[in-house]
Amino acid sequence: MSQTTSAPSEQVEQLIALTERLTGLIAQECQAFEARRPQDAAAQLEETSKLANLYRHESIRARRDAKIIADAPLEQRLRLIRATEGFDAVLARHGRALEAAKTVTEGLVKAIAEEVASQRASGAGYGPGAEPTTADATAITLNKRA
Repeated sequence: MSQTTSAPSEQVEQLIALTERLTGLIAQECQAFEARRPQDAAAQLEETSKLANLYRHESIRARRDAKIIADAPLEQRLRLIRATEGFDAVLARHGRALEAAKTVTEGLVKAIAEEVASQRASGAGYGPGAEPTTADATAITLNKRA
């Protein structure tokens, strides 16, 4: 959206287009996560980030100057509402997909760490009556807060 003053209908139309484009990109990311192919989501990451930042700025501007939307035709305002509802739904879906990916990743890291720990050979002591020692240290660090 341009920062210059233009007719409210033009500004709202640009906001609708921005919202719909961002919704589409995030939906593609969701599909990639749901297909267990997070690497596919990375392809559009730069564009998604730019549009998300632009959307944030434009949303703040529209909130500060409510007249932009209020002066637009009713049909356009309704389209903006529908686009925003679709965006909200995709964001909720995206959050669920990311949470699932995070859970799977944490489970894999924990399983690998446990397997590495169980495969470690026990240390041998020195001297005639030495007994094997069990070491609990591993080279993998787990951060349960991540």
